[in-house]
Amino acid sequence: MERNALNTPKISENYEQSRNGQGIDGKTRLLGVLGYPVEHSLSPVMHNAAIAHLQLNYVYLPFPVHPDHLIQAIKGFEAIGVVGANLTIPHKQSILPLLSEVSERAIAVGAVNTIWRTEQGWGGTNTDVDGFLAPLQALPQSWQDATVLVLGNGGAARAVVAGCADLGVPAIQVAGRSAEKLQQFQTSWTQPTIQSRLSTHPWDALPTLVPQATLIVNTTPIGMAPHTDASPLPPELWALAKPGAIAYDLIYTPRPTRFLHDAQQQGLSIIDGLEMLVQQGAAALKLWLQQPVPIDIMRTTLETSLAQRSPS
Repeated sequence: MERNALNTPKISENYEQSRNGQGIDGKTRLLGVLGYPVEHSLSPVMHNAAIAHLQLNYVYLPFPVHPDHLIQAIKGFEAIGVVGANLTIPHKQSILPLLSEVSERAIAVGAVNTIWRTEQGWGGTNTDVDGFLAPLQALPQSWQDATVLVLGNGGAARAVVAGCADLGVPAIQVAGRSAEKLQQFQTSWTQPTIQSRLSTHPWDALPTLVPQATLIVNTTPIGMAPHTDASPLPPELWALAKPGAIAYDLIYTPRPTRFLHDAQQQGLSIIDGLEMLVQQGAAALKLWLQQPVPIDIMRTTLETSLAQRSPS
């Protein structure tokens, strides 16, 4: 049976061809992503495109690892010489006790999404913050007087809060539906630079919060395919947004989400999660390879892959 009949991404063929016929051999070094589930991940397509462009003898693979088997997986990675890996749901917090070195940023966020081998064991950091910040840092805008409204208080919200603090945002407002979880979120931050800027609010406070916001970030899964008609904000609340506000959805499929579509209808600028995915991946790959990586190749590959997956 032909490759395309199996829906194997064409990047696999391009990857082998770009290696001048070398293919995967006994000297190929391993990278990958651990998650459960992980088959939906676009990271292998993105990373292998960059590796092919650089003509390096690496391959990036998806590893479905059940939460009960994380310790065994990490020991196995060490045994077979895996160079590094990304972590996605549900491993970003549970990996922490298994690491011998954790970056200050990952400690602040309370989650690790990138690990690498050291002489003492495994090191870990969080490149989600880099990914979140990249499109904002490219804007000709000062954040010193901004107010950011974060929708949701899960793990993704933590990366957003840490990123906003790095930008120098003086007011970071987090809205959530559970009073208990909001309280836990508020008290979990020990950094004075974040504590002094952060406030948490119930979901029914959104009509008051939206008009204050310079940037509104959706960190919830609401609106993600296949539930593409949903949005964390009803359209009437977008009418309350201040002129010039920016809507940022961490979701990258569909493009645009209902959240971003409604914001755009009000004349607001929008950012989706594709660039965050690209930039966090590029930061991880640069760390593993210790050299510059082709971000444009990674971005184009993701855009092509998403276009192929979208219904016509």
